Amino acid sequence: MSQFTKIKIEGKIELLSGLHIGGSTAFAAIGAVDSPVIKDPVNNLPMIPGSSIKGKIRFLLAQAMNQKVAEDPNQDDSKITRLFGASMGGGEKGDQIIRGRLLFRDSLLTNKAVLDELGVRTYTETKFENTIDRRTAEASPRQIERAIRGSQFSFELIYELDNQEEAEEDFETILTGLQLLELDYLGGNGSRGYGRVRFKDITANIVYGKYDVTQFNERLKELL
Repeated sequence: MSQFTKIKIEGKIELLSGLHIGGSTAFAAIGAVDSPVIKDPVNNLPMIPGSSIKGKIRFLLAQAMNQKVAEDPNQDDSKITRLFGASMGGGEKGDQIIRGRLLFRDSLLTNKAVLDELGVRTYTETKFENTIDRRTAEASPRQIERAIRGSQFSFELIYELDNQEEAEEDFETILTGLQLLELDYLGGNGSRGYGRVRFKDITANIVYGKYDVTQFNERLKELL
């Protein structure tokens, strides 16, 4: 019987360029930002939903690891589905739920005081973007809000280790996902330079149960 174990992987996400993850656009007054960022309702500061991080990492892993194009996430490589979950249907025993081993927390702004010392008075910026109709040459300008470059957000990931024989392989998959995200972008408009991020000070610690995470921490220092 395996020892039930939870491992916390935590650190920081630093923005190397402006980041846009959209919030509500149900109402926008004339002259207001067309596409605001999502914000923490408690302090109105920009935040990164855990679902955005999870979804982008899973997407990148699927591109890198799947042997064929998956019609839906349930067809992802087993190394991915056991970390992120899946819902298989149509078998003799009915629907089969694969419970993911990863839990992603929302990421909150952590260096507000540092930004204040640098003279920052607003933690988002408005960037004007334009699209051109190729038939009419008519411009369609819009205002997009971004969390500013230099912002740092908390990063917390809980890994539930329920099979020690697969732990090392799971860790390598997690590392690959983090590396791929650094090489890609988070949020929207990545082809326009948005959403470049870097992981900092990432460490793994046991929060329940027993497991030696020394080797994994060495790999984290080596690759991130």
